[in-house]
Amino acid sequence: MTSVKYTYDELMNPVLQALRFLGGSGTNEEINDKVAELLKIPADQLEILHNPEKGGMTEIEYRLMWTRTYLKRFGVISNSTRGVWALTAKGSTVESVDERDVVRVVRAQLKKDKQEGAEVEEEPNKKIEWQEELLDHILRMSPSGFERLVQRLLRESGFIQVEVTGQSGDGGVDGHGILRLGGLLSFHVIFQAKRWKGAVGASQVRDFRGAMVGRADKGLLITTGAFTKDAIKEATRDGAPAIDLVDGDQLVEKLKQLSLGVSVRKIETEQISIDHDWFARL
Repeated sequence: MTSVKYTYDELMNPVLQALRFLGGSGTNEEINDKVAELLKIPADQLEILHNPEKGGMTEIEYRLMWTRTYLKRFGVISNSTRGVWALTAKGSTVESVDERDVVRVVRAQLKKDKQEGAEVEEEPNKKIEWQEELLDHILRMSPSGFERLVQRLLRESGFIQVEVTGQSGDGGVDGHGILRLGGLLSFHVIFQAKRWKGAVGASQVRDFRGAMVGRADKGLLITTGAFTKDAIKEATRDGAPAIDLVDGDQLVEKLKQLSLGVSVRKIETEQISIDHDWFARL
């Protein structure tokens, strides 16, 4: 059985290298794609899902997520509220990092934070993520509930006249709507949302394009699973109408961003330290 070759710590220097190739900053998707290109990771490894039973992010995406978390705590990269990662001043001056040193330093930080009562990230492969829980809930929704979820998601994202025209055998929906941009421009969009646990391939993208040509300005394909590398290439193939793709990871992040069934509560922690020198001076 095919498995992902690289561990999260083995991906640390490739991530730094990818950011340098990207000009010092990049989104998750740009970094992931560049790392896969630099390491020449085979397509079959890129398509392995982290949790095949629930779909969502691929295993390599999951490991790269942890790679970025460790590099951030080590101080060589940082991320903005808009989801863009960038090399820090420290990261810009180092050619590479010692992966074992990064793991040692970050694990010491996590241990200290935990002892002081701060909420910390679990170690890689030990955390049940909210993303997986949400995807599992979406997969268990009734067809009509999923239909209403897709409509609400699109409306909250700026679509008007959202109409579902049919339901498919995989529990997905098809429909169309109008996307308004800034109150000045509008695009007719045909969308398809598929509740899949696996990866959507290039053939499904081609079939969807065939259904939308001549009927809309844009196509939007949403899945609770992932897209194969060939599917992503097919969606942006030269000479063919472009199709925007939203995978399970992006779907749940969008629901979080729009506060649709997802709430975020920031926890303030109190850290107390003893000034031993102060007592010594008494």
